[in-house]
Amino acid sequence: MAGSAGPQTAAVTRTVIENCAIATVDAHGTEYASGHVVVAGNVIESVGPGAAPENLADVVRRVDGTGHLATPGLVNTHHHFYQWITRGLAQNANLFDWLVALYPTWSRIDEPMVHAAAQGSLAMMAKGGVTTAMDHHYVFPRGAGDLLGAEIRAARELGVRFTAARGSMDRGASDGGLPPDFAVETTEGALLATEQAVDTHHDASFGSMLHIAVAPCSPFSISTELLREGAALARRKGVRLHTHGSETVEEEKFCHELFGMGPTDYFESTGWLGEDVWMAHCVHMNDSDIAAFARTGTGVAHCPSSNARLAAGIARVPDMLAAGVPVGLGVDGTASNESGELHTELRNALLVNRLGPHREKALDVRQALRLGTYGGAQVLGRTAEIGSLEAGKLADLVLWRLDGLGHSTIADPVAALVLGPPAPVTLSLVNGRPVVEDNHLTTVDEEGIARQARAEAKRLARIAAAG
Repeated sequence: MAGSAGPQTAAVTRTVIENCAIATVDAHGTEYASGHVVVAGNVIESVGPGAAPENLADVVRRVDGTGHLATPGLVNTHHHFYQWITRGLAQNANLFDWLVALYPTWSRIDEPMVHAAAQGSLAMMAKGGVTTAMDHHYVFPRGAGDLLGAEIRAARELGVRFTAARGSMDRGASDGGLPPDFAVETTEGALLATEQAVDTHHDASFGSMLHIAVAPCSPFSISTELLREGAALARRKGVRLHTHGSETVEEEKFCHELFGMGPTDYFESTGWLGEDVWMAHCVHMNDSDIAAFARTGTGVAHCPSSNARLAAGIARVPDMLAAGVPVGLGVDGTASNESGELHTELRNALLVNRLGPHREKALDVRQALRLGTYGGAQVLGRTAEIGSLEAGKLADLVLWRLDGLGHSTIADPVAALVLGPPAPVTLSLVNGRPVVEDNHLTTVDEEGIARQARAEAKRLARIAAAG
């Protein structure tokens, strides 16, 4: 039409947070004792000391952050949501015994159970400052419904950024694996379903709320063919690869007996080392294993609480970091970390690693915070978007209250967050939108989630008991 000004774009609204301590976790570790963050739409517009710039247009909200610390949102790099409804079982078992005890129950999950479990897992993490969640789902009983879709729906309902790792198992007990035969897929079926998940759900755009990764479960539950073909599929589709690796001494023994080599050499022989790969646990790594991860840029999801719960051992995180291995933090499944929280892993990562050979020099509080933020963004391949508070990055940030009983006498705000008790979350933004306000979820009914998860846990227990 003559005289038309062309398409109109809506004005960008701004949220201003000021008067708070800020740990940006940028490349220089920049911190401000009292500073501001300006969010414009879904991105960070500015971060700096003192008050926010004057005369900002379209400011719809100002938050007084006095007594608070602002950090990047936490990034969870390893989880199994479905385990939310099987917590507290096999309490005194190592990994293999724990898996054998629980696989028969897990193989009876269905879509309503997984949706309820995903809601519970995501809600617990979001309340504790997680803005990017990840889940590794690998149990797909026949006729159970759309289990991956149930998780994706739950993440959308909560408003959390999500990486869904489409897992798989094709090595049942009759083939020398740990899972019962009725709990595994065929190799062809697993690959086809994984490819369909990528094609249907993966969004590679800047600011994406949903990524899909290719994620065969572990060396003791998958065939070499699934591992090789899974890697080829991921690289053909341009998505990341995830699996469990070097978690226990039993796994090391299993790999030597079955493949004639340790886990890292086996993974390298099947195309599973590289900058597009991250592995959970990596507890039992020798110097050459760490060097191989560093040389190839392979990432690690460190899960200190789960490793302790299953008596797996202490991962060599200080040595990995010194070698240049990307390391993030993971909750792991809540059947082996019943708290289901990532912010407690900041503290546990520091404490557990100080029990190792590096003792008090193993990790400090700022390294722990980096593991849970920028390190997580590294292993998920999203450092251009999240993991630090910098202009141009996505507005995923958390405002932690540190002036209450549990923290007010710790002068260093980062030390208060990492070493103190779990800090209340006054505000958590994902993509610029609040998901937590004053320690309560804004997008879902917490009590409703708790009731539904409890009901589904009881239903699963009844079905499992009936055989």
